[in-house]
Amino acid sequence: MQQAQFKKIGAVMILSLACAFSAQAQDKKPNVVVIGTGGTIAGAGASSVNTAAYQSAVVPVDKIIAAVPEISKIANVRGEQIFQIGSESFNDERLIKLGKRVSELLKQNDVDGIVITHGTDTIEETAYFLNLVLKSDKPVVV
Repeated sequence: MQQAQFKKIGAVMILSLACAFSAQAQDKKPNVVVIGTGGTIAGAGASSVNTAAYQSAVVPVDKIIAAVPEISKIANVRGEQIFQIGSESFNDERLIKLGKRVSELLKQNDVDGIVITHGTDTIEETAYFLNLVLKSDKPVVV
């Protein structure tokens, strides 16, 4: 995957973070955990012009974060790779594991919010599930 494509993905992450923390005090950068699950956002083609060989879930979350160094200007970001799958492979067991991990992170005082990278096939099911099971005022962006 080309650097320009990572920049586009990073721009989405930055926009998500900016929206989630727009009300936060300007003197303190929020601590955000980006949870990687694989999917479309972590996909890559054979080259920037050959998308016929596209494969989802191949780019690790730390590489996506590193491709957008500007993100450090608005938040302290760390990545955690919980899955590296296409979103069509999400099942109940994986949803429960994701929900438990997000819940654990939200309880930590040094975590102000969470961004979850996800594929497009089942993103709405994951967002709905997390909406039902998470009990926190901290933002979670899927």
